Amino acid sequence: MADAGAIETRCGFVALIGAPNAGKSTLLNALVGSKVTIVSHKVQTTRAMIRGIALEGSAQLIFVDTPGIFAPKRRLDRAMVTTAWSGAHDADLVGVLIDARKGIDEEAEAILARLAEVSRPKILILNKIDLVAHEALLALTKAANDKAAFDATFMISALKRDGVADLKAWLAARMPAGPWLYPPDQMSDAPMRQLAAEITREKLFNRLHQELPYHSTVETEVWKELRKGDIRIEQTIYVERESQRKIVLGKGGQTIKAIGEAARKEIAQIVDANVHLFLFVKVREGWGEDPERYRAMGLEFPKE
Repeated sequence: MADAGAIETRCGFVALIGAPNAGKSTLLNALVGSKVTIVSHKVQTTRAMIRGIALEGSAQLIFVDTPGIFAPKRRLDRAMVTTAWSGAHDADLVGVLIDARKGIDEEAEAILARLAEVSRPKILILNKIDLVAHEALLALTKAANDKAAFDATFMISALKRDGVADLKAWLAARMPAGPWLYPPDQMSDAPMRQLAAEITREKLFNRLHQELPYHSTVETEVWKELRKGDIRIEQTIYVERESQRKIVLGKGGQTIKAIGEAARKEIAQIVDANVHLFLFVKVREGWGEDPERYRAMGLEFPKE
């Protein structure tokens, strides 16, 4: 017989969808309260759906941070867009994020037009409201709600965390009743090896502003806990051509050294241990056409 005084727990999945750079990763990190997905000013940094886990009262919220939805050009692009929409269809609730500064541009218009296919409850989240006049926000809210059926509209600044607490409380109240799926102290179901690789890839983005990062991937090959609690991590950065490998290494190895040091510091902070990070750069021609690489990133390999 159930305890009459027991608190009913809730648990559900929330998919965050939007155009690249709408602020999904920043919002996810604000909701969870820790860095679980990489944030970059370069578009298209989130390749796979990384779940961030947050607690709000008796509710466990599992956030799916999907790749930004955009007009796909390459096979990898198509895989990311397919993954984003599948995340929306599978969630209990869908949050549609729009950059309030950009308003309903071509990318946002395309997302709103396709929302009718998604049967899940949907909410509109206008982000970066601190950069837009109040009258413009009201007009944007009306325009977006005229185009799609939203259960609610939230105005937030993910970076400043304004409005995030109200959004989180609202979501928690609407999750289905049921047991929690993850331990209370777990922030993400992305294995630490994958998260470490994502952090290194973020530093690669930050350091190299050419097209290069879109043709690179990072894999954690070794994760070994040493006797004093230190962690030895070996990662390989894969690029498609020798010329790209030279760019990543930099003159006298200075670029790879800077990337490694920045990644090491952040990984150490997250795992709360001393980290010894070793980076290698290898050429793997045509990795963008290799089904195994897609599966490693949690993406489905598009047939054509």
